[in-house]
Amino acid sequence: MLEKSFDFTAAEARLYEEWEKSGAFKPSGKEGADAYSIVIPPPNVTGSLHMGHALNNTLQDILVRFERMRGKSVLWQPGTDHAGIATQMVVERQLMENQEPSRRDMGRDAFVERVWKWKEESGGTIINQLKRLGATCDWSRERFTMDEGLSKAVVKVFVQLHKEGLIYRDKRLVNWDPKFETAISDLEVENKEVDGHFWHFKYPLENGETYEFPIAFDEDGEPTEWETRDYISIATTRPETMLGDGAVAVHPSDKRYAPIVGKRCLLPLADRYIPIITDEYPDPDFGSGAVKITGAHDFNDYQVARRNNIKLYELLDTKGAMLDASYIPAKYHGMDRFEARKAVVADIEAQGLLIKVEDKKIMQPFGDRSNVVIEPMLTDQWYVNAEELAKPAIKAVEEGRTRFIPENWSKTYFQWMNNIEPWCVSRQLWWGHRIPAWYGPDGSIFVAENEEEANKQAIAKYVADGMFTRDEANEMLLEADNKGEAIHILRRDEDVLDTWFSSALWPFSTLGWPDETAELKRYYPTSTLVTAHDIIFFWVARMMMDGLHFMDEVPFKDVYIHALVLDEHGQKMSKSKGNVIDPLLLIDKYGADALRFTLAAQAAQGRNIRLSEQRVEGYRNFGTKLWNAARFCEMNECKPDPAFDPGSVNETINQWIVHEANQCAADVTREIEAFRFNDAAGAIYKFVWNVFCDWYLELAKPVFMGDDEGAKAETRKAAAWALDRILTLLHPFMPFITEELWTSFADREALITSKWPSYDASLENQDAASEMSWVVDLITNVRSVRQEMNVPAGAKIPLVYIGPDKDLIARHDNVLTRLARLAEITTADAPPKGAVQIVHGNGIAALPVADFMDIDEEKARLEKEIAKAQGEIAGIEKKLANKNFVERAPAKVVEEQHSRKAGFEAQIAKLNEALDRLKGL
Repeated sequence: MLEKSFDFTAAEARLYEEWEKSGAFKPSGKEGADAYSIVIPPPNVTGSLHMGHALNNTLQDILVRFERMRGKSVLWQPGTDHAGIATQMVVERQLMENQEPSRRDMGRDAFVERVWKWKEESGGTIINQLKRLGATCDWSRERFTMDEGLSKAVVKVFVQLHKEGLIYRDKRLVNWDPKFETAISDLEVENKEVDGHFWHFKYPLENGETYEFPIAFDEDGEPTEWETRDYISIATTRPETMLGDGAVAVHPSDKRYAPIVGKRCLLPLADRYIPIITDEYPDPDFGSGAVKITGAHDFNDYQVARRNNIKLYELLDTKGAMLDASYIPAKYHGMDRFEARKAVVADIEAQGLLIKVEDKKIMQPFGDRSNVVIEPMLTDQWYVNAEELAKPAIKAVEEGRTRFIPENWSKTYFQWMNNIEPWCVSRQLWWGHRIPAWYGPDGSIFVAENEEEANKQAIAKYVADGMFTRDEANEMLLEADNKGEAIHILRRDEDVLDTWFSSALWPFSTLGWPDETAELKRYYPTSTLVTAHDIIFFWVARMMMDGLHFMDEVPFKDVYIHALVLDEHGQKMSKSKGNVIDPLLLIDKYGADALRFTLAAQAAQGRNIRLSEQRVEGYRNFGTKLWNAARFCEMNECKPDPAFDPGSVNETINQWIVHEANQCAADVTREIEAFRFNDAAGAIYKFVWNVFCDWYLELAKPVFMGDDEGAKAETRKAAAWALDRILTLLHPFMPFITEELWTSFADREALITSKWPSYDASLENQDAASEMSWVVDLITNVRSVRQEMNVPAGAKIPLVYIGPDKDLIARHDNVLTRLARLAEITTADAPPKGAVQIVHGNGIAALPVADFMDIDEEKARLEKEIAKAQGEIAGIEKKLANKNFVERAPAKVVEEQHSRKAGFEAQIAKLNEALDRLKGL
């Protein structure tokens, strides 16, 4: 016997353990079964489940459970990412808190060993949290981006790309984090609006040169007044970088500066002359129109400098302090960049070259982990020739071998891929895949899969170059072999690879590549990738490039891009706003099923999810509704019968529920296949709540209480069959409650591995559907009129039917009178006087309500309610017409007023409809 309510706190862990122990998460391996595979976007090993993870993995699990039940051999490949900078930061903080030696004090090998220890002890948090969500990954195959197999793949890829000339070392501008002293990716940079300044400086022209600069203009923009200048004016938000200026640029069309283009100006403080050049980059309408070009410390300036062959001056060391360089005045050497800023401004002002200082909001880049200002820095790094690798990846999407859902995201993909820059893959960290490159005493670089192979390359080169003889080389090798160690003529690169380098190999490295495994052959290319739009560039595109290059095939056929999860007011969740919703707390309070269904029900393509706790609570109530319906079925002896043939039922209500369940199976299947998760959830929700619970079970009650044993037996079987259909269709969305009910009703295989219900054309019955729709609509309309007319709930009123469907009235008289609370149903040729008329189908249902209410009193009540609602609308409109209110009030408050107005307008429409009915009596 089912308990009164579903105890999700006890059931979820028990059911999950049963599923996992049964092997349900592993590929079935059934002969002839189609393969279906998904690789999980590997969460950071340092991570905890947030709402983005909850949405992403709920959608993946829906697909996986769906395809598993459809009989496919499903592999959902799990794993975690080593998250270089995040993990290193966590362990360094732990060392500091424990007052242990720092990373640099303990040395590289000891520190890396310490990180591995942390990973084994604390790195599995998010995996356990995903299990609480109900994720059915094949955990026996869990991978880690730095495990032995994946490390082997990373080294092989690096070495091969280097041999092909697609990985190289270069000096270019990168995002530099002065706290962690490493290059970081664009994804690890947060651009924030902060209070800043524009400092306007004078750069004196060489040899006291002067020119006429326009300072006033007419309506046509023609100059009317000029002043004589012996300088060019520039503006900057980072005054310390002026010490590295290589030029001043103006737009070729900017006539104001035409007289001095090609001349030189003095760089104050540095006391060197720099050219005044033209370039398309400066905007004549922004600031003075003249831009200082600091090529070594600004991404835009770097491109200008490269185009115009401008010298690059490096200013900062790895910690963000001024270098001890000859082109930097000695007084600034070793100064922190922000201290140097103050000193530069003070010295410029002292020379009389400060024009003005503007207070201004500026966008400033911060490290997302370090929270310090990021510096564009010119450094030696390893790069991948992404432009070359992108060509086949672009073609694959153009040809439809991989498609984006929604399709508009392919435009984002193409935009980035067609303008792709070299990919910086080196990081100045200790935790990560160490770059397999070694340096010889003369600076030569040897890239190899191991040090032994690098030594062989070095010896071959240096013998050929005459650095030492073959005999000397053999002697070195023999001596090293006797000592059981490598020869030490090379120094290994200290850097590690960008975390995205290893995750770009995820779809095939996790399946065993570079070994030719059975899993790789069976499950590559994968079927679907589910991810967020913000990593299309950083992950999706790079998986496409590497998958095509190393596997000669796209890594996935479909890429579903889901939206963001926002708070109920449409705001991004952030700790600073205090609006973060913890998915684990919602699971604790309402159960995993409620959270999963909430996310799926709102996962419309291209529309962000506005999440509120009330919605989760509402879908918990949906689960309760289902549970109570199942208890009702159980109490009325509705038990699954394997021999039951749904196509053989005779009772109209059973023909109807079979038809509706069959149609629901078609709808849910179609929508999941099309990645319309919200529509799939909506279809099953409507069938469960509106069709099965609200109507079918109500209509079945008279049968269960009646004397027709044949009808009773058939309805019991039909109800049990329909409930089974519900449980199977709902299982991908709400796996725990459906599994609990499934196994409670019969001793059978688990729902997770049961067969998905497919559409069966033979179960279509439009006649039964039309008939029951006629009954349901009539009851609904009568209830609506009763409510509108304020007929007392306990009053049973008569209904007079006029029309051709009298046989339907007779057939369903019992149900109609009971559910519409009617005293009786009669037929007539014309509606009686004083009756409210309802047009229904081909007939009219007349309700003589005048005997049950004071018509004049009810009219007065309705008019009073209308006036009250109109008064509310007038007050809201007055508030919305107040410009100060609209501009100053929080957006959610303004939005709330619009919603209230719409609510009152809908209320007035209903009240007027009821009033019109009364006026007709």
